[in-house]
Amino acid sequence: MALLYKADPQRGERWRQLFAEHAPDIEFRQWPNLGNPDDIHYLAAWQAPDDLATVLPNLKALLAISAGVDQLNLHTLPAHLPVARMLDPNITAGMCEYATWAVLSLHRDMLRYRAQQQAGQWLEHTGVPASERRIGLMGLGQQGRAIAQHLRHFGFPVSGWARSPHELAGVQCFAGAEQLPTFLAQCDILICLLPLTAQTCGVLDGQLFEQLPRGAGVINMGRGAHLVEADLLAALGSGQLGGAVLDVAQQEPASTAHPFWHHPRIVLTPHIAAMTHPDSAFTVLLDNIRRHQRGEPLTGQIDRSTGY
Repeated sequence: MALLYKADPQRGERWRQLFAEHAPDIEFRQWPNLGNPDDIHYLAAWQAPDDLATVLPNLKALLAISAGVDQLNLHTLPAHLPVARMLDPNITAGMCEYATWAVLSLHRDMLRYRAQQQAGQWLEHTGVPASERRIGLMGLGQQGRAIAQHLRHFGFPVSGWARSPHELAGVQCFAGAEQLPTFLAQCDILICLLPLTAQTCGVLDGQLFEQLPRGAGVINMGRGAHLVEADLLAALGSGQLGGAVLDVAQQEPASTAHPFWHHPRIVLTPHIAAMTHPDSAFTVLLDNIRRHQRGEPLTGQIDRSTGY
């Protein structure tokens, strides 16, 4: 029995060491060196090979090494194949760190101070306490819930919105399309953590921005396709939005001519909010393999009907 790894080759070498040390009964193979494909029962990957059923005819489970699975075309995968997303605790920790940095950067007006530094200006501006800066999270899955509680420690009022109702201690929760306008109206800083689906593609658009308080900030930690980039630029230009922190783009890497690179009210990072670390993720991955071998449900197994 073998596992095929299809992702970053440098980190793959660490995965190889971990399997050799802790699971020698599972042969570790790294794409594109399949060996005999009939032996491969598990695929750990960022993206699946084309024509998966033909390439890996005996595959038992697809174990994504990412917290989301929108990079996979679920419609082309065999219907019987279970797909699980990665629940690496380091991903959650990294997302909390990034969200905290991004919120504090907007809250403390660091984009303005960065511009002043570049211009050689020593000017101070009146700020507001955290207790008066309302943070809203779109998406209340594992990452959203953890970030909400993390930000509460700084004294921010935190609310959340999701497609279905949630309850979270200390967080005002909204649900469904009918409650979205009320949620948006009280978000001074909006964080997008939604999974990317047909329903959420382009959700961060001009219509949504107009429902935020004037001068609000936007943080996109989801996927580039959540954001209508031209609408963001227009909202920043009109003053409807005061700033944005973006960890993702429609095209990655963004072209050298992309207007986000040099926009004074945008911070752009190269999809690094959180990364899967082999040493912490290995335990999660191996546990899922053992669960499958015992006939138990996979941890993080997605619902094909929702895409997450």
